[in-house]
Amino acid sequence: MPEKQLLHLVIGGELDDLEHNRFRDLSKIDLVGAYASHDEALAAWRRKAQETVDNALMRYFIIHAHKLLDPEKDPQQD
Repeated sequence: MPEKQLLHLVIGGELDDLEHNRFRDLSKIDLVGAYASHDEALAAWRRKAQETVDNALMRYFIIHAHKLLDPEKDPQQD
């Protein structure tokens, strides 16, 4: 049986400022992709963060979409 799929999304974009997670322009959000495990999402996040290291306002995030799809799940499990 295949390993359980836990949906993770990686997105990024420029922020208004470094103190808030508010994107400067939502129409320019970079949807990096959807991944079946946290490890895969983390690798994609690291790759994009490294590519944009020269832009101080650019930030990438991992969204644990599987927790949004199944809110009853124990938050300690991933």
